[in-house]
Amino acid sequence: MGEPFIGSAALTAGSLTRHILRTRFVALHHDVYIDKDAEITAVVRAKAAWLRSRGHGVLAGFSASALHGARWIDANRPAEIIDTNRRRTAGILVRADVVDDDEVCIVDGMRATTPARTAVDIARRYPLDTAVAAIDALARATRLKVPDIELALRRHRGRRLDKARAAIELVDPGAESPRETWLRLLVIRAGYPPPETQIPIYNEYGALIGVVDMGWRDRTIALEYEGKHHRMSRDAFAKDIRRIEAMIEQGWIVIRVTAADSKATILRRLATAWARCATA
Repeated sequence: MGEPFIGSAALTAGSLTRHILRTRFVALHHDVYIDKDAEITAVVRAKAAWLRSRGHGVLAGFSASALHGARWIDANRPAEIIDTNRRRTAGILVRADVVDDDEVCIVDGMRATTPARTAVDIARRYPLDTAVAAIDALARATRLKVPDIELALRRHRGRRLDKARAAIELVDPGAESPRETWLRLLVIRAGYPPPETQIPIYNEYGALIGVVDMGWRDRTIALEYEGKHHRMSRDAFAKDIRRIEAMIEQGWIVIRVTAADSKATILRRLATAWARCATA
């Protein structure tokens, strides 16, 4: 059983014996078990929290985001659920929020906050950079639009709304990873106009050369964050080099950023490129 399940229900159904339950499975919560060798992901934690609530709770925050298909969620994060059972339990954050019926949807048979409500909750509860990266991923997974999140926010009151608005204003579903979000926020905070994400670049014949992570069309400056996926194979690496060379031939300045680059180095390279375009 790779999915969490209620142990007592399995025993009653006769699908397991007590010996098998004790030796082959581990308890994630009281009476909620999973195979000892199963990978514990954010989705698994969400499902286990739902089972613990016996179907009375509403999965929220990062747990709801994981169910909606958002990537990059730390598997070690506690599950989040809105529930009347407030007893403290390791691995679960129980929220006392009020949630309206139209802010709840069914995902894989479980109740969870809608993508818009999920974004609002993350925006008002977590540090700004964490929230923006998480909502970027959620919006990308669900095709959620920023105006939809802003509309959902208007329904709420509280002291954290200004914080939530600040995060939502920075959301861009074009970010394909938290590091791309980090890079975009870095250049915005340095005073540059917000870059456009996922810019298609064409050659002189109108054929698509490739899509860059972010940049400014009017300056023909592109920023590319080079994650591990860029080094997966020799063929992919060679293809990526040819793609960048073709973009440069079309007059683009392509700044490639890696985890080894400091903030100062990135901004210095961008400043040099910006100055070149200003004098061109």
